[in-house]
Amino acid sequence: MPNTPSSPSTTVVRDTLHTQVVGLLRQRLMDGSLAPGSKLNERVLCAEIGVSRTPLREAIKQLATEGLVTLEAGRGAFAAAPSRDDIEQTFDVIAVLEGLAAERAAQRMTEGALAELQALQYDMQAAFERRDLQAYYAANARVHDLMSESAGNAVLRQTWQQLNQRLHALRYRSNQDETKWRRALAEHAEMLLALRQRDGAALRRLLEEHLRRKRDAVLEQFSP
Repeated sequence: MPNTPSSPSTTVVRDTLHTQVVGLLRQRLMDGSLAPGSKLNERVLCAEIGVSRTPLREAIKQLATEGLVTLEAGRGAFAAAPSRDDIEQTFDVIAVLEGLAAERAAQRMTEGALAELQALQYDMQAAFERRDLQAYYAANARVHDLMSESAGNAVLRQTWQQLNQRLHALRYRSNQDETKWRRALAEHAEMLLALRQRDGAALRRLLEEHLRRKRDAVLEQFSP
């Protein structure tokens, strides 16, 4: 009997399930519920999330491409555990990339994008006041993404996206110290002001300093 193609509704359901499983696992990896270096136990995760092994394994493969999971032949999947050198070097490079993108974005960003950034700043402030780190990170991630997008350089954006995937969990956890979180929020307000003034040089400096402080905050948490 010939195979019957999946209907559009079936495809949507599958895509939605995949997206949900990826999102749930990504959040656990980012907030440390799945600790760096820990093995992803498929049986336990399937029971907790309520899915079969097929969508779970598909999600794990995607997260491996993002650098959040490492796959070891014969051993399984593990939450990524970057070394101290990996952390330091990756942050150093992405600081330069984001700084360049921000400098270019200062001259190219539309008024609509500026208005979105202002709204995101309000969202981050509200999330901080609620101590809602997940909501804060979502808005924060969009800020950095929007500046990268507004640079108008496809090669720069693609390179940044590939590298940034490796830092999601580290950037998320860098704000778990409330004092550093408050400071990061204030730094974003300064960056928004420089962007409104179209001061690309100042924005580049502020963003590079911001990311290097992120690097230092992450390294403080690192257990040698």
